[in-house]
Amino acid sequence: MAPSIIHLPNGQTLTVTPVFGGIQFKANDLNTHHNAFPPGWTIVINSEDEEDGAKHHLTPTHSDPDATPRAEFPLAQERRLHLHRYRRPTLRSDHMFISSISNPSSHDFRPPTSPTRQIAMMLWATLWWYFHQPAPPPHLITTASAQTPEEGRPKGEWRVHIDREGIFKGKHLLPKLERMGIVATEDSTVGVDPGDGVTNAGMGWSHMFISQRTFWQLDPRIYLFTLTPTQSNSPYPSISPAPSRSGSPSRPSSNLSTTIDSSSNSAAAAQLGRSSTPPGPFTSSSHLPTFYPPPPTQYIFSSTGVRHPIRPKPPRQGEVVYTRWIPSLGQYLSFRVASLSKQPCAYSGPISTTTSSPPDSVLSPGTRESLRAGTTGTSSLSEPIIPTLRGLSLAPPNQTQQSGDSDSETCHMSDVELLHKWMNTPRVAHSWGETGPLSHQEAFLTSSLTSRHSLPLIGLFDGQPFGFFEVYWVKEDRLAPLLGGDGCGDFDRGLHVLVGEQEFRGSHRVRVWLAALVHYAWLADLRTGSVVLEPRVDNVNDVRGFRLKQYCEEVGFHKEREVAFPHKQSNLMRIRRETWTAPAL
Repeated sequence: MAPSIIHLPNGQTLTVTPVFGGIQFKANDLNTHHNAFPPGWTIVINSEDEEDGAKHHLTPTHSDPDATPRAEFPLAQERRLHLHRYRRPTLRSDHMFISSISNPSSHDFRPPTSPTRQIAMMLWATLWWYFHQPAPPPHLITTASAQTPEEGRPKGEWRVHIDREGIFKGKHLLPKLERMGIVATEDSTVGVDPGDGVTNAGMGWSHMFISQRTFWQLDPRIYLFTLTPTQSNSPYPSISPAPSRSGSPSRPSSNLSTTIDSSSNSAAAAQLGRSSTPPGPFTSSSHLPTFYPPPPTQYIFSSTGVRHPIRPKPPRQGEVVYTRWIPSLGQYLSFRVASLSKQPCAYSGPISTTTSSPPDSVLSPGTRESLRAGTTGTSSLSEPIIPTLRGLSLAPPNQTQQSGDSDSETCHMSDVELLHKWMNTPRVAHSWGETGPLSHQEAFLTSSLTSRHSLPLIGLFDGQPFGFFEVYWVKEDRLAPLLGGDGCGDFDRGLHVLVGEQEFRGSHRVRVWLAALVHYAWLADLRTGSVVLEPRVDNVNDVRGFRLKQYCEEVGFHKEREVAFPHKQSNLMRIRRETWTAPAL
């Protein structure tokens, strides 16, 4: 296993290196001085093989060979295990635990005020690395399926077991992590030991695991945070985690004298023509993430007489609601709320460098990558850089000198101007029908922003706008009456999609941003059970003839049926949470 760099959603990076007895995770943003034990942690991960006759196996219930198999867990003394060093992921046989933690110097950062939250962050980051590895074959080998061809065998979820060893041996640590949702167990019994949790802390907590499906539904903002700098003039941000930017700046030089404070943020925002976005619910002066679970459901009636739950207050204009590093593109994908500001909406999230391009296998003719790569072979993915106020210019857009892809005119356009440009493109007008002067697009965006059930978003690759999207609650939408009483749940979401920039088109990019929108819907409300699209039946989204319906099917949607609106005939495409596995990487 070679060393690698992993990119966390908040813009921070970790160096993953195999070491004697495990795998080391080094926090690059906290490694301010040369140290024999750099800040980070080490995990021990092993794969487990069981001898014949002692495996965890699936047996049919009630001796019926056609019944749904259930898991049988033999007693510990009956299991004969063979452990070997981790080489590649397995479906259900990998075990891991954190063996040691190395904190940064107390001269640079204060010790974490909540060690449990720090360990949860480390476990989440470890799982982020683990579930980016190549997926193992999904088929289970069972007693009943031993003679069945591999493709016909039952499938299982990809799981990794979290052992009660090392750091996790703490008396109440695993129960706390289970309450935080990052680990789970199939043993949901109270237990027969009266001393459980008192004299026998390990009872009932020895079979903890997390599945790939569950991990990708955990909002990273619950777990990721940065440590508090000890010095008041530290170059590190004073609040973490931030809603729209990473927790630590890049350090291209040894000069770390830049001070980031609220006054400079306010001044920058004033020069950019919009008020400063207030801290979101995940921002905390204690540098610990805060989390607000969904409130009890309350129902009201819409203006059209539809009974639906009271919806949570949406994010503010310009707020980034989703950011993720895309390994196959070497870029960050973000979605932010559209804004009516007359000035361009400043992007302060993480971006990648522009010195390299993704592999040729994902390049499409006429796209940004194909033009950048030319006829060269495959190239390595770019490394991210994180902008700071040092590199922020407050000059008017026509005087701002930026390099690389930041020169794009879309970076210097307001959202209304972006919509005006995109909606008047013949390709987009064919599907949306919203052509017209600038005032028409302003009225369109105003209507979207004042809607009680729709959230307008601008999509960005490395901070450059490329499309407009709407995420709406189906229950209150005009689609709901066409679905019937059982056709939509109280928290189902729907999508309207528009890619305005020609250079950001292509089948691979569609899979990336469409899967990311679905991922956002799952993270935004854990009660959302399905996401739908209703593209027009004649919607052609590519010169090669691929329809949006086919793109949806590649992401995991299925065509449920056709529905007839007053103005169009549409394919009803649906994806359910229970069938979804992971976003496109």
